[in-house]
Amino acid sequence: MRLPNKLFSFEESTLANLPVVLGPLESGPMAVLDLFRSVEATLGGPDEFLDTMMCLYALGAVEITDERQVIAHVGPTMV
Repeated sequence: MRLPNKLFSFEESTLANLPVVLGPLESGPMAVLDLFRSVEATLGGPDEFLDTMMCLYALGAVEITDERQVIAHVGPTMV
């Protein structure tokens, strides 16, 4: 996970990707692969997607279910 510092601006950090990934989830749950494909052009690649998802999960902003591999927006977040 890249955080803003002297080397990376906010726009280059993982934090800037949080609203990009949360946006498509506002319309409802999505499969992980569908979500990745919808934001793939904006993010740098799968590694940035995974960093962003781990950050959102740690913040309690998303929930990942095992049975259907569906990601659901959990509600209002502090992001």
